[in-house]
Amino acid sequence: MTVKSAAGTSQLLAARLQIPPIPYTHAAGCWIYADDGRRYLDASSGIVNVNIGHAHPTVVEALRDQAGICTYASPGSLVADQMEQLAAATARAVHRPDDRVMFTPTGTHAVEAAITLARLAQRARGEAGRHKVLTASLGYHGNSAFVLALSGHRSRRPHADDTFGIGPAFDPPYPGQHLGCPYPACRIECAQAVREAIINAGPESVAAVLVEPVNGTTGGGYVPPAGYLRAVREICDEYDVLVIHDEVLTGLGRTGLPLASHHTPDAQAHIVTLAKGLGAGFVPLAATVVAPDLVEDIQSSGRWLPLMGTMSATPLQARVGLAVLSVLDDIGALDRDQVRGAVVGRVVAEVTRGLPVVTDVRGLGYFHGIELAPGTVADALRITRSNGLLLYPFVGFHRDGSGEGLLVAPPLNATDADLNFLGHALRTSLHGLGERSRPRSGEHPTAVN
Repeated sequence: MTVKSAAGTSQLLAARLQIPPIPYTHAAGCWIYADDGRRYLDASSGIVNVNIGHAHPTVVEALRDQAGICTYASPGSLVADQMEQLAAATARAVHRPDDRVMFTPTGTHAVEAAITLARLAQRARGEAGRHKVLTASLGYHGNSAFVLALSGHRSRRPHADDTFGIGPAFDPPYPGQHLGCPYPACRIECAQAVREAIINAGPESVAAVLVEPVNGTTGGGYVPPAGYLRAVREICDEYDVLVIHDEVLTGLGRTGLPLASHHTPDAQAHIVTLAKGLGAGFVPLAATVVAPDLVEDIQSSGRWLPLMGTMSATPLQARVGLAVLSVLDDIGALDRDQVRGAVVGRVVAEVTRGLPVVTDVRGLGYFHGIELAPGTVADALRITRSNGLLLYPFVGFHRDGSGEGLLVAPPLNATDADLNFLGHALRTSLHGLGERSRPRSGEHPTAVN
């Protein structure tokens, strides 16, 4: 029940989707149960973070047990044995077993820590002038004023007066996003845009290039051309620029492999950020995973590490994180040799084939974007909900501020029955949306400029 003020309005100040929220009673597995008795498939895993479903018994047991032992212990005062275990488990989970791991509460914190560590490492190596971080013109790296200014999230970028004089530096290799691309479709050579950005910024001033290995919610799952991430790493190595991969959304199995960058051989970043799949909706938990040589350079220079925040590295977070990783390991999500989620891609491809209301489909593994005809996303949310699906919208990714679609991102342990329901409900919904958006006799479609 939403609590109203005396004036009849909600006192909760929070962002809203295009349609009202659902009153609910509980959630379990892939399903949300409403207070009217209906149930809904959580087909976007919350906001692409409930990666092992709701109320998983392994995590619930760990959460309940640790809550009765100790929920908070400052790692500066008390030995952080459990966080040490989680650091090792996290590094192993992403197949970087020798890396060092810094824990923070959110993906925003993790990205800011990554940027700080990259700058510290450059300065520790005698590169005092390297402070700039270069990003793509479509992307999202967190919700602080600083990283929003860096990000290419067009609808959320701060006012020009509030950007600290920073902003994206190069175009990503996606259709309609790479201005001046000389090819019919972007290719590995489009990584030269990163080289140009480094040169334009002055290589001696660039600390790092920060990219999403697969685009997240800003563009709905754009996937770079084969080899692009490797080419970016090679270019950065030429100029002694560090590479940061923002895997807050894509990490820990979302694209079918432990890291989205694992789809590209020899593309390993110097620093990787994780968050959504690590806390999995149970606790705020993020990680910044750092190559050991960078940490050794920083520590040997005597420089202070960035502060992690009050609610970082608690024993409660550790127990939950370890439990989440154990579940991910059990279901095979941390296996680098077997790409998972192909069935989700087949479902999305099959139900969208030939539908005029669907203008594009893209994604990998358990993360796909369905781009829709202009002016249809609000109806799409209503219709999919009426058919028992909860999906998450993405909007505003075209350069003119248009563009809309739905994310399909079920939990990584969704059953065959769950995915069959997803396919049936999505097919029914999109056909209904197509009928609703089709002009009636005597009407003309609205022109889109």
